Amino acid sequence: MARTDVTDRRHDTLSQHQEMIRTIEPAVADNLRLLVPIDKAWQPTDYVPDLEAESWRKEVERFRAAAATISDELLVILVGDMVTEEALPSYSVALNGLVKDEEGTSSAPWARWLRGWTAEENRHGDLLNAYLRLTGRVHMRAVERTVHSLIVNGFNPEGQADPYNLLVYTSFQERATRISHGNVGRIAARAGDPNLARICGVIAGDEARHEAFYTRMMTEVLEHDPAGGILAFRSMLSGGIAMPGRFMDDGRDPDLFDHFAIVAQRAKVYTVRDYASIIEHLVTAWNIAGRAVTGKAAQAQDELCRQAERYERLADRMAATLERQPPVAFSWLRDRKV
Repeated sequence: MARTDVTDRRHDTLSQHQEMIRTIEPAVADNLRLLVPIDKAWQPTDYVPDLEAESWRKEVERFRAAAATISDELLVILVGDMVTEEALPSYSVALNGLVKDEEGTSSAPWARWLRGWTAEENRHGDLLNAYLRLTGRVHMRAVERTVHSLIVNGFNPEGQADPYNLLVYTSFQERATRISHGNVGRIAARAGDPNLARICGVIAGDEARHEAFYTRMMTEVLEHDPAGGILAFRSMLSGGIAMPGRFMDDGRDPDLFDHFAIVAQRAKVYTVRDYASIIEHLVTAWNIAGRAVTGKAAQAQDELCRQAERYERLADRMAATLERQPPVAFSWLRDRKV
């Protein structure tokens, strides 16, 4: 097939998918309630010491004493999570592919969602940054350089500018971040830091609402275009879901993201089994097995229904490999090895 034919077909598919995104706008409007009104929303200062209070020194001392119970392993995970959250500008740019809000103030449902989502997500990096800064246990300049670099390096969800792919991606990643933050919070609670446990819990709560939105919107797509939705889902999983922090760089470790991910998997904060569980959840939530499709979509349907099992089989082997990896020095911890 000539390249021009492929390009034309690709353009036609994108146009159809973009039209479908406009078609489901009533569902977007119905689900704007998943955003919390500003006057009822939490803010980062609700979860850290009040530096305007007369007792601020004692509050900070108690805060730091609790944070002293957290392991270096968990600190690395927390920094990696914070760096990823702080790269929000890159994600907002990518998701504008769903919205096309050229003015920046559109009242259309998709535009209102994206601005509200961005505002809620913005608090996550702010809060984790404040926590880490107040603990006095991490090298904040190295952390800040990593954030700076990640935003400069950019972000590519590898969705080929297809709005269906972006919905699959966001559904997956919101659930992944909910799992990761939730697990960090539980580990923090067991270690003896109720402050970090609360912080991670409230962030995970946001991620759960955001996950619900994107998952519902992809359900709407599948109701109208089951073949297109299934093919998009398979396309996004075929090369693995691209991790949003994979281009993080501290100027020293060229494999920084991989080393951070190894620590997270060893601590069971986010593992291959979690990845498999998300696939299984989405296959069920979107009723992939029950969609009436034929041809390439039917083939993709069959692959998707077997995908989680394939990753489950890899889990034990991957865990054994990770256990053999040597400790690595992190600039975030002034070269302490984890």
